[in-house]
Amino acid sequence: MSLHRLFQLSSLLRSAVSLTLRRNVGISAVVFNKAKELDPIQKLFLDKIRDYSGKSKTTGGIVDAGPEYQKNMTEEVAKLQRLYGGGDLNKFPDFKFTEAKLDEGAK
Repeated sequence: MSLHRLFQLSSLLRSAVSLTLRRNVGISAVVFNKAKELDPIQKLFLDKIRDYSGKSKTTGGIVDAGPEYQKNMTEEVAKLQRLYGGGDLNKFPDFKFTEAKLDEGAK
C-alpha cells in the first residue's frame, strides 16, 4: 500500500517539475530573443512601420494620399450623409434611453 502511494507522489512530483521546467523554458526563450539582435527582415519591417507612423503623424491622415483619394473620400462622405440624414460622421452618435413608466395598478 505504501509503495503504491510512493509511486503516486513520485508521479505527482514529476508532473509538477515538468510543468515548472516548461514554464521556465518559455520565459527564458522570450528573454533570450530580446537579447539577440533582430534578423534583417524583422528589422526592416519595424523600420517601415515606424517610418509610416512618423509620416502619418505629420500629415494627419493617410500617407501619400493624392487629390484623387480626397475627391473619392468627400464623395463617399456625401453619399453616407444623404443615406443617413447628415450629421457629423466622425463623431460617435449620442444615444438617449428613457425608462418606461410602469403602471402601478398592474401588479
